[in-house]
Amino acid sequence: MSNLYPKYTLGSVITPEQRNFFNENGFIHFKNFIKPETVADIIRASEQVQQNWVDNKVEKVNGVPIKYGKDLDGSAIVQRFAFINLHHPIFSEFAKDPRFSVLLDLVGAGARLGTTEKDGMVLNHYVNGPNSSFTKMGWHTDGLRDIFHGQKLNPMLNVGIHLSSLKSENGGLRILPGTHKQNLYGMLFRKKYFLDNGADKDEVAIIPEAGDLTIHDGRLWHRVAQSSVVGEESRRRVIYIPIVAGKYAPKHEDSPTAFYQRFASLVK
Repeated sequence: MSNLYPKYTLGSVITPEQRNFFNENGFIHFKNFIKPETVADIIRASEQVQQNWVDNKVEKVNGVPIKYGKDLDGSAIVQRFAFINLHHPIFSEFAKDPRFSVLLDLVGAGARLGTTEKDGMVLNHYVNGPNSSFTKMGWHTDGLRDIFHGQKLNPMLNVGIHLSSLKSENGGLRILPGTHKQNLYGMLFRKKYFLDNGADKDEVAIIPEAGDLTIHDGRLWHRVAQSSVVGEESRRRVIYIPIVAGKYAPKHEDSPTAFYQRFASLVK
């Protein structure tokens, strides 16, 4: 598959064409999910949460480590926010958007938006500068966390709301279409988790514009490619919210840090 994959418009239902594409490839891309002014409001809200967390030296939220870094001017920034929906009304209201309910149909009965589970609503903020410590992420699947927890591999989709318009040189999400249908051995050993981060001949680059929405299956192999440009042009932000099924497992302030989150130091 080339990077010129079809992009769709999200309506009141998932169409048969959209469902077939998603089932075959393990991902789908919807254009113009939110408007530019909404993107701007969300970014401003994230900066307010960031200032609060930096000032108060917040290290974890519901057991999930917060990843800090340095901006281009050397100031401290949050590069991975967990459960940001619990820390600003903009995000908590955004999670109530009824269009998210349409997406649940890709999983079916029992599916829900995991705003209080896994890592909640996550916002990733990448920038490639001289002091950057969060510029890429090696190959992995999101389904591994269930295995670490000794749980059965329940359906899990990752919904991405893109807050930056990208070109291929900006890096970003790279996926291996169809790998969501692999067996357990393939999920565990196809690549070295987080250590392998080189390009794959079969990978597809997700190239969104600000406001677009993408979904990828949690069993799909994917990585985050490093930007080949530096400075302000490299800045990119994306929100991820899980769609989950199975037993309800909310996190709380006394939740332990999961074993797999110790790999966070491998993300550079």
